[in-house]
Amino acid sequence: KQMGKTVLVSGASGFIAGHVIEQLLAKGHSVVGTVRNPKDAAKVGFLTAMQGDLRLVAADLLDADPFTAHADVDAILHLASPYIINVKDPQRDLVDPAVQGTLAMLRAAKANPRVKRVVLTSSIAAVTDEPDGRVLTEADWNSKSSLTRNPYYYSKTLAERAAWDFMAKEKPGFDLVVINPFMVIGPAHSKAVNTSPEILLSILKGQYPAIMALTWGFVDVRDVAAAHLAAMETPAAHGRYLCVAENMSMAEVVELMRAEGYAGKLPSLDLSGGFGTGLMKLASYTQPAAVGSYLRS
Repeated sequence: KQMGKTVLVSGASGFIAGHVIEQLLAKGHSVVGTVRNPKDAAKVGFLTAMQGDLRLVAADLLDADPFTAHADVDAILHLASPYIINVKDPQRDLVDPAVQGTLAMLRAAKANPRVKRVVLTSSIAAVTDEPDGRVLTEADWNSKSSLTRNPYYYSKTLAERAAWDFMAKEKPGFDLVVINPFMVIGPAHSKAVNTSPEILLSILKGQYPAIMALTWGFVDVRDVAAAHLAAMETPAAHGRYLCVAENMSMAEVVELMRAEGYAGKLPSLDLSGGFGTGLMKLASYTQPAAVGSYLRS
């Protein structure tokens, strides 16, 4: 039986991180989880209720050195990164926390020789900005996003690029494995709604007046968590790993919701053809900048 490791998990109160920590504890690992405020029972209560060796500590992605004091561990799973579509200042609210937080964690890992493996949660957003008909692999990188075009995608791309640049230049004593999930859905531990499942709620609430030519790649949050543990525990794991189960169009999602008996304001008008897509692109310019950019791409 493998002896339990001590694992640092950043962004511990997050949607994916909650499942990661649950699975780590179930396998006998000890967890140090970073959150902004360990005393905020509303946000961390579901974590403190879990069975196992869990300690929560305070850390902020924009602090000068948020992680070194907590990084005397065997492995690090870095999940902390802002996931918001609409922000006032993309550089301040998305890019800076994502990049600075990632580099701070890697510096902390380098300063603690005990660390042998760091797993970084990236995103399909670092792989592609829009569908272009190609089959995507781990060799692909998003080269289109910017502060004005899909800024969240841009933040994830820059953060992962920064991580690989760090590994190439610093040559630390640990190795890096990256998980790139697509649309992560599934049960949440708290009442907070993550941005990915929020899209499903938006469909149910009637915020999409019609079925549009949108397609998502879905993956269950519990599978994403298991992927993180596999990346941590498998010595041969290396590089990047796309993490997605299957693609579904909005029409298929609505049909599935209706078949499962979900109540709500599911759209029935199908505007997924060429004419409807043209209308959608025009209407996207009436939306907040980031939402409009997302819909068009």
